Amino acid sequence: MKLRYVSAIVSLAAVFALSACGPVVDEESITAVGSSALQPLVEAAGEQFSAENLGKFVNVQGGGTGTGLSQIAAGAVDIGNSDIFAEEREGIDASQLVDHRVAIVGITPIVTPGVGVTDLSMEELRGIFTGKYSNWSELGGKDLPIVVLNRAKGSGTRATFDKWVLAGEESIITQEQESNGTVRQIVASTPGTISYVSFSYVNEDVEALSIDGVKPTPENVTTNAWVIWAYEHMYTNGEPTGLTKEFLDYMLSEEVQGNLIEALGYIPSTQMKVDRDIEGNVTPIE
Repeated sequence: MKLRYVSAIVSLAAVFALSACGPVVDEESITAVGSSALQPLVEAAGEQFSAENLGKFVNVQGGGTGTGLSQIAAGAVDIGNSDIFAEEREGIDASQLVDHRVAIVGITPIVTPGVGVTDLSMEELRGIFTGKYSNWSELGGKDLPIVVLNRAKGSGTRATFDKWVLAGEESIITQEQESNGTVRQIVASTPGTISYVSFSYVNEDVEALSIDGVKPTPENVTTNAWVIWAYEHMYTNGEPTGLTKEFLDYMLSEEVQGNLIEALGYIPSTQMKVDRDIEGNVTPIE
């Protein structure tokens, strides 16, 4: 009898303790997968969103644009992040996907500091990746072998670079890496290396190159003076609902568009002075 009485008191105390902590919140989550160029923005926005919405979580994973598009097309995730239009990826039924353009990303060639070159013509840059040049001295730099590092073939960053730099020519066979972060690390630590990353990944460990005297800046992207850029897409399989819609609305809110995007090195759509379609046609924004 005494044991039963004590047990009842403990149970009652537990109820009061839970009540004191406030109501129990049902947890829900969504998963966004894909572009490593877009990953830092989605991660940061997801953390802010979760902090402002108790019990709602956004799981963000990389894997590259190809992974994002294939996963969302298969209905395996809630959001597929991509640096390219879904119509550009072979094997993807873009008619089933809904595009949410959340930002613009600039992409720049980067080199190990100290190669002796800070500016290349577009033709020279293309020549490096197609094997025309093998030493930085051929381009006015130091007597140092050029080490070319590419992104993996499924990468949206690579697709953008190939489209606007290689212009239909084939890159030489090189080492390939999946993510912007890994590329930056290798370029920083391997003398003579050249590769390319989104603006948000450039830091003091690597040196960004200008092209034909044009610097890789957000301002130059907005006018298309710097042509290596892409829209950042967050695709859903059909119209988004529930938490997915809530988060995408948040991505397009002033809190993200007016603050977070620029803080992380991306460009909000509102700053663009031109529009570029899937064919690459550029038209001024009135």
